[in-house]
Amino acid sequence: MAIPRIFRRALILVTAIAGPLALWGPSGTGVAAEKKSSPVVAVVDIKGPIGPATSDYVARAFEKARAMGASAIVIRMDTPGGLSTAMRDIIQNIITAPSPVITYVSPGGARAASAGTYILYASHVAAMAPGTNLGAATPVPLSSPLPGGGKPKKDDKTDKADKADKSDKSDKADKAKDGEKTDPSEAAKGAPMRKAINDARAYIRSLAQMRGRNAEWAEKSVTEAASLSSQEALEANVIDLVADNMTDLLAKADGRVVKIPAGETKVATKDGQLREIAPDWRARLLAVITNPNIAYILLLAGIYGIAFEFYNPGTIFSGVIGAICLVLAFYALHVLPVNYAGVALILLGVGFMIAEVMMPSFGALGFGGIVALVIGSIILMDTDAPGFGISWTVIGSVAAVSAVLSFTVFAMAARAWRRPVVSGREAMVGATARVLEWSGNEGRVRIRSEDWRARSEQSFAPGDEVRVSALEGLTLRVVAAETEERIG
Repeated sequence: MAIPRIFRRALILVTAIAGPLALWGPSGTGVAAEKKSSPVVAVVDIKGPIGPATSDYVARAFEKARAMGASAIVIRMDTPGGLSTAMRDIIQNIITAPSPVITYVSPGGARAASAGTYILYASHVAAMAPGTNLGAATPVPLSSPLPGGGKPKKDDKTDKADKADKSDKSDKADKAKDGEKTDPSEAAKGAPMRKAINDARAYIRSLAQMRGRNAEWAEKSVTEAASLSSQEALEANVIDLVADNMTDLLAKADGRVVKIPAGETKVATKDGQLREIAPDWRARLLAVITNPNIAYILLLAGIYGIAFEFYNPGTIFSGVIGAICLVLAFYALHVLPVNYAGVALILLGVGFMIAEVMMPSFGALGFGGIVALVIGSIILMDTDAPGFGISWTVIGSVAAVSAVLSFTVFAMAARAWRRPVVSGREAMVGATARVLEWSGNEGRVRIRSEDWRARSEQSFAPGDEVRVSALEGLTLRVVAAETEERIG
């Protein structure tokens, strides 16, 4: 039976309308649906020394990643190390993160030294770019630098340690033979270093065991400051993968099974949308003021500003700026590892120099203040972490400016000491006066625009010049101006 023409036309029209709708129907909405289903990957950058500002930034970035529903968080890292307290805060955020955390040492030439090695071990997925390295996770220097800034080689250091151990044992044996007791203080000298190393070794080993990575090498990086390249780290099961770039990283990390607080989950990063989380104004401000050099300058600026306000009341501006600088400095010093003996010496040094200005001591207070200021500045930061020491240039500049100010005051005081007296009793004796009136042995004279009573054994006429020989209460004893005699 033939279909009427009108029905055929209606069928063609329905097919033409329903076909495209079917493609955009229940199965999704075309390209838009594909984009919507792509996972979101948050990217957090750690560059430079790790400190309080870094840990604060990471904590806030993780909160933002959680709010945006990120399927994974990538920490792109290049660091020489930093403070252990800040490092532990970051690791706690990684361990408690609800999404997998991928730490990626990038770009080529970057490193994850010291604190960075711990963070890499703590991450769910550890990755490195070609040409990067990690390691040297010792919490304190193994040896002091050699003259010229060099450091001993590993073999030399081991030999020296062996020789030191042997000599120690022989010394103790000799003392035991002689019946002498070993000094307990000698055994305690290396106790802080041993405690720090043992604590760090246990910590990094626990992180390695938690993530199933090479725990033996982890301990080696602490006890021997061992380091590895990216390829060596991959072969030694220190990291999980080597990726050329972020796209390669997301492709290689995808599908890995990792353990988060909620349980095991698969990393979903393939074709992910990268969302970089930049530091906000608070993190940037914290990074500036927790720079030890900036904190040091803020401290001195605050002290000098307030001191100037007390010395010259009413300026207001110096007092306000000084108070703000001092509060910022105290906040920075609160979060930094500070030696309070250094702070005390700096305050004492500045106090001495201010005292030199107010009551010149011919350099004694100024010189003592400079010495106290320099020593306090050197020991102010109680850490060997890279990037958290005060620059010698800054210390030298501050000491030089303080020395110039102090010795300028000293020179002014010395010149004032040599200058003739221009006021007071001593300035009157020897000065020339003119007689206004005279009768017998008494009269009135004018000296320095003032009228004084005068007495003399000589007789004078009005207009004669006389010289003051002594001051008796409010009466001047005078002699003729040409007379050489002076009565003390």
